[in-house]
Amino acid sequence: MTDAAARPAAHPVLPARKVGVLLANLGTPDHYSYGPMRRYLGEFLSDKRVIDYPAWKWQPLLQLIILTKRPFSSGAAYKSIWNEELNESPLMTITRGQTKKIAATLSDRYGDQVMVDFCMRYGNPSTPSKVREMVKAGCDRILFFPLYPQYAGATTATANDQFFRALMQEAWQPASRTVPAYFDHPAYVDALAQSVERAYAAAEVRPDVLVCSYHGMPERYLKQVGDPYHCQCQKTTRLLKERLGWADGDLVTSFQSKFGPEEWLKPYTVEHVAELARQGKKRIAVIAPAFSADCIETLEEINEEIRHSFVAAGGESFTYIPCLNDDDAHIAALSQVIGENLAGWLE
Repeated sequence: MTDAAARPAAHPVLPARKVGVLLANLGTPDHYSYGPMRRYLGEFLSDKRVIDYPAWKWQPLLQLIILTKRPFSSGAAYKSIWNEELNESPLMTITRGQTKKIAATLSDRYGDQVMVDFCMRYGNPSTPSKVREMVKAGCDRILFFPLYPQYAGATTATANDQFFRALMQEAWQPASRTVPAYFDHPAYVDALAQSVERAYAAAEVRPDVLVCSYHGMPERYLKQVGDPYHCQCQKTTRLLKERLGWADGDLVTSFQSKFGPEEWLKPYTVEHVAELARQGKKRIAVIAPAFSADCIETLEEINEEIRHSFVAAGGESFTYIPCLNDDDAHIAALSQVIGENLAGWLE
């Protein structure tokens, strides 16, 4: 007797069981105008994983000063990179493309047993909305995949937090797993190396040094909390160097996107590229291994602010190596990571 035949007549029809794979990225404003930018920045900068100051001290400063001025400057930065054709940020466009390719790869492997989608930690599509869609579609198991190669409390952990909060809203919770950091996964490192090799092969003159620029964080998080991010970034650079077969001086690690008065992880990329130029390193390439998709921090900050710092200090050739985005080697690497984490659920 089938399950359907065994159900009472009034029993609701249940969808076929599936496994959900939910990719998660940081987020994006709905538009670069003041209102959407203020909403997005307010959500982002109110996250205690991102800014851990006491609310009584931080919120008045945030609401009365920062969110009065910053939406204008951040909005101008987003406008400079906005995908006007689709009326969305590049991060949204790229993440959707990654999801489509990963879904096709997993469909070839698992058929219709898997549902693949994406969400954002801040902004839309929200994590709770996508968890709800997956549950309604019959996903009784969900693999949640924060698209951050290196673990950090302000990225991976807060994405997981939001996923767990979304599960709290479900009467019938699906079983769940979260994908750990993949900073040292051979397929990810190989995809990075391939992107570097392509960029160097296309360069008229070989760059003097490759700058691996990672998103920064306050030094306090490393020293007081024990966040592994700094160590994982350093290891990614080392593994990339070994995969490329390069010498120590061919790559350097630095950190970007400093915010606020605290000391952050050093060296700061914007200062370090200028120092490289003053040291006679007139040709550099910059790659951003902490970002799975190009976004405001790469397309605007690296390709504009950091480039300008290098050129102003005497640099002559600045090559930005794009994030892995929906490159085939990257999609294969992410799909491999997913497959490994689906073991026991799907074979």
